[in-house]
Order: sequence, then structure tokens, then C-alpha cells
Amino acid sequence: MEVPDDLLYTEQHEWLRIDGTTGTVGITDYAQEELTDVVFVELPQPGAVVSQGKPFGTVEAIKAVSDLYSPVDGTVSEVNAALTENPEWVNEDPYGKGWMVRIAIKDKTQAKRLLSPNAYHKLVEQ
Repeated sequence: MEVPDDLLYTEQHEWLRIDGTTGTVGITDYAQEELTDVVFVELPQPGAVVSQGKPFGTVEAIKAVSDLYSPVDGTVSEVNAALTENPEWVNEDPYGKGWMVRIAIKDKTQAKRLLSPNAYHKLVEQ
């Protein structure tokens, strides 16, 4: 299981990569392994307002449908539309081409509530 050191994590298994005032969001390697084969991703439209800890979309796999939770408050600035045709990218490259949305972050201090890579690793080991 891969847990990159340059990301922050939610207890619901989303990751956040902060670049200035933009956050890129996806699901973790652990989450995609648990879901197995992702067959559909439902994402919000650009301009949608998201709230920390609240659902913003869903991931459908062969065995389950799971909500996606926003790691921070903000506005969706970009959606990975390629996942419509290539949902398997979530399994193949969850931290790269399997990213889901980019968010214009409203309050960067909210990131302090997220898990560090070490804390996330401990969470999934339990």
C-alpha cells in the first residue's frame, strides 16, 4: 500500500495535494484496493461548492458504491473528466492520473485537521 509523504489524508480515505490555494483530491491506494475494480466515478461540476467532511461525489466499483468526501471547504475548479471514459485509472494510478477534482481552497487552515502520512498509515493498519 502506497502512502505518499507529500499528501494529507482524510479518515474516509481521500488524499489532498495542496499547491498554493488549489487542492487536488483523489482516493487513496488503500481505498481503491478495498473497492477493487472501479467502474464509474460521479463528480461535481466545476463551480460546485464543497464542504470539509461532506460528500461531493461517488465511486462505483463492482462490489460497492462509496461516497467521496471533501477534505476542505472550497469551490471545484476542475474535474478529471477523463475518468468518465477511464474509471480504471483510479485503480491503476490513484495518486496520478486517477485524481478526481481540483478545489479552490477557501481556508487552508482546515488542512491542519487532516491526517499526516504517518497518521494515515497507522489508521489503515488497524
